[in-house]
Parts: sequence; structure tokens; C-alpha cells
Amino acid sequence: MERIKRILRNKTIGVLYGGWSSEREVSINSGRCVIESLKRQGFKVQGIDVDKRFIEKLKGIDIAFIALHGKPGEDGTIQGILEFLGIPYTGSGVLGSAVGMDKVVTKTLLIASKIPTPPFYYKTDFELNEIVEKLGFPLVVKPRAEGSSVGVYIVQTKKDLKKVIKDLQNKYPDIFFEKYIPGMMATCGILNRSALPVLEIRPKKKEFYDYRSKYTEGMTEYIVPARIPEKYYRLVQKYALQVHNVTGAYGFSRVDFVLDKDYNPYVLEINTVPGLLSGSNLPLEAKAAGISYDQLILEILRTALQR
Repeated sequence: MERIKRILRNKTIGVLYGGWSSEREVSINSGRCVIESLKRQGFKVQGIDVDKRFIEKLKGIDIAFIALHGKPGEDGTIQGILEFLGIPYTGSGVLGSAVGMDKVVTKTLLIASKIPTPPFYYKTDFELNEIVEKLGFPLVVKPRAEGSSVGVYIVQTKKDLKKVIKDLQNKYPDIFFEKYIPGMMATCGILNRSALPVLEIRPKKKEFYDYRSKYTEGMTEYIVPARIPEKYYRLVQKYALQVHNVTGAYGFSRVDFVLDKDYNPYVLEINTVPGLLSGSNLPLEAKAAGISYDQLILEILRTALQR
């Protein structure tokens, strides 16, 4: 790692954060944590709050550290611009980012690869009766390309389903439907082609791990390593690495799961730019593996040099 530090010592690292997605606030906080870490480690850092004219702000940076969540930072858009400009950047490339952001494409790839994921329904001209017939109740309604559980609803009746669909279609261009599997929420990070310890997510006050539960202190308990029988713990790690590879992710990622009452794991999604606050899931998993926050940020930074 000292060699990496020497290589980058005189480089200017632009930390890209903010953006205009529904996850802007989270991204700003991730960016601030990354900037503080890089400065602690002696790097030259330039914070860049991404707006519609952000390309002008890229002048003078040598490497981009992407701390953007949601569109346009996690869907391949920013990655494509940086490729065009010849600026090395951290994490997944254009294709891996685009696939990871699109939950329907991700689930289609998982099914083709025989990786378990909850059954789902997606059609542009969907029919309520067909949805209910295929998935039953309760079921989950999700935007196709949002993160941080934004716009996710668990519905119990046809009446509620109609209302939720109407509300979501006013906000998001594309939605899909997924069978609800009650059970333990868990997540497993990937770093340098290896699975990190599995983290168990236990919301204290909510039915599921929604946006508020994720980002309100005290509303969720995080347990790492997760309280899962060894056989299934290893299976979660195995699937997390497979998902990382199948979707074309690069360097690091975080894969989210639900485990049913028998601990059978089902993949929900992959995050190619997971939260990077010191108390976010990926840093907590890294800490359990003996990797400090600063070491994690340095490892992520190194992915920009290895593409």
C-alpha cells in the first residue's frame, strides 16, 4: 500500500459526491467522509459537488473517487464521461454500473445464472390481476432504478396495490413487482474479489429496512458477523461474489439479501457504490475483517489504477 501512496502522492484526487438523485444527502455525507480519510492519509484532495455543469469542475484532477449514489453516478453516466475525458476512476465501469443500477436486468441475469432471487413481475403494460396471480400477497413494489430503498412498498391488498402504483408512477418512469419473502435482512460486501463478513440488518421500528431505518440513528441494529448457521453464511458469501462477477461489477460492491425462516438466501440487489460513511454497511463489514476505514478507502482508491 505504501507503493500506491507514493504513486498517488502528487496526484490530485477529485472526490465526486452529491448529484441530483434521491440519494443526494447520503452521497454528500459519504463524500465528506471519503475526503476526510484521504486528507488524513496525506493525499491532495478536491471535493466536487456534482451538478449539471460538473464537467467544468473536473479540470485539474488526476483521479476521480466516485462517492455518488443513484443516478447519474451509479448508473454508468459519470463513468462514461470520465472514460471519454481519460480520467481514471474508482469502482465499476460503464457496463457494470448500468447493470447494477437496473434491478430488472440484474434479476434477469441472476435467474439465468441460477442465483436465487425473489420471483418478480415486470411488463410495461402490466395487469393487476396478472401480478396478483403470479406473486400473491403480500408483495413488494419497487422503482426499477433507485437505491436506498427509495420508493419501496410492501402491499397487502389489491386496493393498496392500486394506490401504490398510482403514487409511484407519478414519481418514477419504471416500476416492477417482487414476491415478498419475510425473514432476516443481510448484506455482504466484496473487496478485491473476496467476500467480506456478512452483516445482519435488524430494523427496530419498521417492517422493513426502508430509507428512514437506514439513515436515522438508533432505528436499526447492525450485527456482524451475522447470526446465520455456518452453511448458509458461506452460501451468502458465495452468492455475493457470484453476483459481483455476473453483473460485471469491479473492485468493490455490496450485495443485499433476504434470508427466509430456514436461512435460505435470496439476492435482492447489488450496489456498485455502496454507502461510505464510517458507520455504513460496507465499512462495518471491512472493520469486522480487520480493515480500518482509511485502509478501505485506500483499497477503493487503488481500483482506479488497476482497471
